[in-house]
Amino acid sequence: MKNLVVMAAGLGYEGLEKRGLLKMAGLEFRSAASAFPAVTCTAQATFRTAAEPRAHGMTSNGFYSRALMKPAFWEQSAALVQGPRIWDGARARGETVGMYFWQQSLGEQVDSVVSPAPIHKHGGGMIMRNYAQPPEMGDVLDRRCGTFPLHRYWGPLASPKVGRAVLANFLAMQAAHPVDHAFLYLPTLDYETQRHGPDAPAADKALAEFRAQLERLADFASERGAALTVCGDYEIGLVDRAPCFPNRTLRAAGLFNVRPVAGHAYPDFNTSRAFAMCDHEVAHVYVRREEDVEPVAKLFGEADDYESVEIRRDQDWAHASAGEILLLAKKGSWCAYPWWTDRREAPDWATHIDIHNKPGYDPCELFLDRSFPPKTCQDWSRIRGSHGRRSVLAWASTDVRVAGDSLRALAAGFPWD
Repeated sequence: MKNLVVMAAGLGYEGLEKRGLLKMAGLEFRSAASAFPAVTCTAQATFRTAAEPRAHGMTSNGFYSRALMKPAFWEQSAALVQGPRIWDGARARGETVGMYFWQQSLGEQVDSVVSPAPIHKHGGGMIMRNYAQPPEMGDVLDRRCGTFPLHRYWGPLASPKVGRAVLANFLAMQAAHPVDHAFLYLPTLDYETQRHGPDAPAADKALAEFRAQLERLADFASERGAALTVCGDYEIGLVDRAPCFPNRTLRAAGLFNVRPVAGHAYPDFNTSRAFAMCDHEVAHVYVRREEDVEPVAKLFGEADDYESVEIRRDQDWAHASAGEILLLAKKGSWCAYPWWTDRREAPDWATHIDIHNKPGYDPCELFLDRSFPPKTCQDWSRIRGSHGRRSVLAWASTDVRVAGDSLRALAAGFPWD
């Protein structure tokens, strides 16, 4: 192996600095500017292409299909990320590349892949199974690592310890199908900081767990003679204000329509003139009619809930897949997707883990409510950490040639020789 690149969720420079942890696992961490929006899929696409979101197209963790008139979140197709990859030259020289637990990795032009991809059974329930390439590695991973604990990867039972399962699958892949250049994603720091805030004791424990996992990876890289590069994707900030509800604003203005079914208010994207796809601290507002763009922007500008309201023009995020308007919540707040105020109107999937049907990111899936049987909560005030605004991430490398003051610069200058 020549390179091991680890992208760590929520690895921010300020959090390491205040804890005196800028040196860990033989690495000395430095600061760099995040991508914007500072969310998972945007950051990962920025690194693998060394391009801005307006070029690679991943302007969020989801997108709204204007042709299908519906949003999609956490889709895994590599074709969603446009443009050449930073490893294309290495592969042209016959070197091998692997991606492990990165988003939009299915169908990527690499030599091995591992990604969570459970099978949802027709009669209910699911088969916990990772997608693997080469395909025979699926059985190998199950035998060597056991069933992947997807319930620890996301949801109310999500735990920093799931990083151990991620590492086990990665190491098993390298034992059976090694590559020259490996890209690994670690979600270890993501959960507790969103639940309890970046300075909570639970966040400290998650960082201790991350440090142990990083030390294991540093040992592995040293054993293989590989350069180790570790990079955060964003820094999670404290939530100490109520969230914004842009779809409530649009519904009240008669721009967002619902379809009443059995007392529930399901979204009607077929007739809505505007819809806000919420993703942590940002929201892409998709406006059907050009003549409505300015009035909708003015509507949000007068709401006093947002730090900025930008109409799409030539910004870094201004890809055709982005909304006509981008909202950024005020610091300490975030954007929640609901359009209802009466909980009885909530669609049935609102109280379940349903990352693909929900037309927006829902961090409340990290909590259970107090009902029986338990469901995911709808108490938006429980969220204590969020991200999306431009932030300062932490990075380090054992290769002295790696340098950069931004996520894109780090990727653009990555040494492959």
